[in-house]
Amino acid sequence: MSKLSNSLQVRHHWQKLLLCHRAIAVIRSPQLEVGLAMAHAVAKGGLKIIEIGWNSARPEELVALLTKELPDCTIGVGTILDSQQLQKAIACGTQFIFSPHLNPNLLTTAVKEYGIPTIPGALSPTEIVTAWQLGASAVKVFPIQAVGGANYIKSLQAPLGHIDLIPTGGITLENAPAMLSAGAIAVGLSSQLFPKSLVAAEDWQAITQRTKALLTSLKL
Repeated sequence: MSKLSNSLQVRHHWQKLLLCHRAIAVIRSPQLEVGLAMAHAVAKGGLKIIEIGWNSARPEELVALLTKELPDCTIGVGTILDSQQLQKAIACGTQFIFSPHLNPNLLTTAVKEYGIPTIPGALSPTEIVTAWQLGASAVKVFPIQAVGGANYIKSLQAPLGHIDLIPTGGITLENAPAMLSAGAIAVGLSSQLFPKSLVAAEDWQAITQRTKALLTSLKL
């Protein structure tokens, strides 16, 4: 199988997953145990795609544990910045990779060499198209609220409607439905799913309820 056909298969698999679930929980945890609890809370609420920020405490262990403990969920990593982090993420069994930026070498290695869905960050139309042409499984539009939110996603649809966009950075329970209506294939949420006050209080039930509310608003 050619590297090009492989990247297209990876993209198709990722697209099917996103069309089923439409939301990604983004966890940045200061402690391993807290990260585990955060993931279990959203999984209990029905959210099945969970991203572990590489700037979390002990991310490799966290990914490995969650892959075993939550077999019905897809567990990946985010904030991958360089090749060393990429290799560590692959070694711990990540099922997808997000980056805040576009690095052609990271993208090519992850998708074409390892067959792992990889979603680089981009903002301008030029960056978005470049990422897609290089084989990105989708494109993370970040930070979305800084450039107009759902209106920006909508404005991209006429020329770039064939590209799967995942806005992050300022996504809330309230504006997430508008992002999908504007054309996004999925959304990524962090602080809005995991308010600092609830995490500090270890109120995991409240986080589960927030997750259920989000999925209800997205009609999932």
